[in-house]
Amino acid sequence: MENQNNTIWWKNGYVWLILAGPVSVVIASFVTYYLAVTRPDAVIDNYYQKGIEINKTTNEERDPMAPATQARNNAQTGIKPKSY
Repeated sequence: MENQNNTIWWKNGYVWLILAGPVSVVIASFVTYYLAVTRPDAVIDNYYQKGIEINKTTNEERDPMAPATQARNNAQTGIKPKSY
């Protein structure tokens, strides 16, 4: 029992191996916080109007077979398809 190695904890390599993971995560979180604060996202101007314009262009490009496809897909459900 007298052969026990009584060393100071910070001189043990396993302690630094265990502490390396959490310390690196803390450092990475500070780096992420710094990047988030110094480089904010650009604000999209008038996003609602752009969404309406996208919907208008998709309505113009509607497939002419869409009513037939819709009726075929709803044949088993018993739900009447919307009329165009």
